[in-house]
Amino acid sequence: MRLALNRILWVLALVSTLLLYGTFSFHWIEGWTYFEGFYMTLMTLTTVGYGEVHPLSLLGRIVASSLMLGGVAAVFISIGILVDVVIKLELADTFGRKRRLHMIEKLTDHYIVCGAGRVGRSVIRELRRSGAPVLLIDRSADRAQWGIMEGVPTLVADATKDETLQRARITHARGLVAAIASDAENVYVALSARVLNPHLIISARATDEQAEEKLKRAGASTVFTPYTFIGHRLAQSMLRPHVLSFLDVASAFSGGGDLEIETEQLHIAKDSPLCNRTLEEARVRQTYGLIVLALKKASGGMLFNPEGTTKVESGDVLIAMGRRAELERMGKALSARG
Repeated sequence: MRLALNRILWVLALVSTLLLYGTFSFHWIEGWTYFEGFYMTLMTLTTVGYGEVHPLSLLGRIVASSLMLGGVAAVFISIGILVDVVIKLELADTFGRKRRLHMIEKLTDHYIVCGAGRVGRSVIRELRRSGAPVLLIDRSADRAQWGIMEGVPTLVADATKDETLQRARITHARGLVAAIASDAENVYVALSARVLNPHLIISARATDEQAEEKLKRAGASTVFTPYTFIGHRLAQSMLRPHVLSFLDVASAFSGGGDLEIETEQLHIAKDSPLCNRTLEEARVRQTYGLIVLALKKASGGMLFNPEGTTKVESGDVLIAMGRRAELERMGKALSARG
């Protein structure tokens, strides 16, 4: 797109240069007014053949001749550049659509974000920062263009329709975020998504507090009300500013800051080397430099600040805090076969 714009600007600069050259040349050589010089230059370049404004001297005819040659050359050059730009843009759009469709067809264990507004874009940035595959759906071509420019697989379609979610491979998706500005549309999206994939993790935004319960009944796993969330954070910034600052760092809300730490959930598989061992035996802190905040048992219970004698079993989820590199290293160790 930038290359096409540069070429169009180059064409405009070429034509403008010829117009200025002819206008000032006729003014200085023939003594015409600037408008007369501009008018004569315009007639010469466009080859309309109206005739000379005033009789030309020898130098004036030389200027007119150079404008004729330059005008013809400029026309052919401009046509060539503009045709090349149009063809390339058309081909880029055609191949771009095919490439995006091919990317969508290969997606699996991905996250679907419905809505390319400020909330949806923020969700996509965070998911991509974590390395998660993402697909964007928005009915507005203008808003969806943001996703295309960012290299995100994008569908310009209505997310409330089942066929759109099926095109987004919802049966192969891991989660869905309903971030459309309309609460009613988010309810439709959550309901359709839950029917098409009963095991899907669904998060939704609600502008109205009354819509929260409706979204949960429609199938949303988690519902956030932006105004309530912002109000809570503003209050905490007054009451506990240092605690809030630390939580921002720990949740990567502010990009990790200088500490570069995050909080992550780590799943324990049955063939993981940590399975059926106590936290003390696993030596998570000593080996990886991580702090175990909690342990979510496969049975559903949550143990906060578990003791070293707590046994880790298959299906448990370890919630740990530490540097991103160490979290990734432990994640690889947990996925390795014992």
